[in-house]
Amino acid sequence: MGLLTSSRQFESLGKPKSNFPSVYRGTQALGWLRPLLSMVFFLAIVLAGSTANARTELTVEELKARVSSANVGEKAKICVEIAEKQLVATDKLYAADDMEKAQASLTDVVAFSELARDYSLESHKHQKQTEIAIRSMTRKLNDLLHVVGREEQAPLKEAIKHLERVRDDLLLAMFPKGAK
Repeated sequence: MGLLTSSRQFESLGKPKSNFPSVYRGTQALGWLRPLLSMVFFLAIVLAGSTANARTELTVEELKARVSSANVGEKAKICVEIAEKQLVATDKLYAADDMEKAQASLTDVVAFSELARDYSLESHKHQKQTEIAIRSMTRKLNDLLHVVGREEQAPLKEAIKHLERVRDDLLLAMFPKGAK
């Protein structure tokens, strides 16, 4: 008799109990729906973020128009952004072997870097960020210098000299000599 009751106990362990309300009985059948819905929700968030980022991306012309209306502290930031965008354009133009447009774009890089320096020194804001950005642009121009031919290197070398001078001015303003 003891053996018979123990086998009944094991049989009842394998069977699902149906004392849950009828609302919860079908949730196992729809278990695949939860990961699918979470994936769709995640993709919607990613797409919304990327379209919002694309809308806030301003062109160089729009940024140039904003420089005149911005306050002095923000002008440095905008000028750095213009210089960085023009550097990307310069790199693409050198890669496309369009030297005239590349040199015009390179002139903009130098001019707006100098403006960024002037505005950041005037406002005493964004000096560190401006110096870091100009150091990065100098490094990118050095990389570009090693890619282009010898005859196209002269404007790049001159631009690098200007950017190094701009960077030195910023460093001198942040860390004056003899100040303790």
